[in-house]
Amino acid sequence: MNELEYLDAAEKLLLAVEQTCDRINDETDADIDAQRVGGLLTLIFANRSQIIINLQPPLHEVWLAAKSGGYHYKFDGSVWRDTKTGNDFFADLTRDAGVQSGLPLVFKA
Repeated sequence: MNELEYLDAAEKLLLAVEQTCDRINDETDADIDAQRVGGLLTLIFANRSQIIINLQPPLHEVWLAAKSGGYHYKFDGSVWRDTKTGNDFFADLTRDAGVQSGLPLVFKA
């Protein structure tokens, strides 16, 4: 994967997360505040807990930091996979957002 391919795939991921937050806010009482500055997206939940998603261009990775820990994802051509577990980014985000918000939230590409 070259730099432009990484940036395109990573931008699509961040946009999907932002759009999902908008959908969740429209359809539920979750009230997720999604704040983006460049390649850093912070999700702030009603209880003030946060999930931080950060692009790492030199490594061609996306990092996710949640109460459960920190995770690194690489794009495999179709999905972003955790470099240790192989888990899908959106599955992990769904799990952590649900735990931190206390609501059954679903994030997807």
